[in-house]
Amino acid sequence: MIINRIALIIAIIGCLNWGLVGLFSFDLVAWIAGGATSVLARIIYVIVALAGIWCVSLLFNTDDERITHRA
Repeated sequence: MIINRIALIIAIIGCLNWGLVGLFSFDLVAWIAGGATSVLARIIYVIVALAGIWCVSLLFNTDDERITHRA
């Protein structure tokens, strides 16, 4: 499903941002949005969180469900 791919891409972007924070103390989202407390940054953080929550559901998909959705 397309929403699964979108959620996965957003979650990966969030993971890369956390990697930058951990390795270099550089928050790319905050830098782009004008600060970690800006409204835009907070919206991006919420979208990434929702994508991560959606990706949890992917852990419970079986192969049968994936085949059924393609048909």
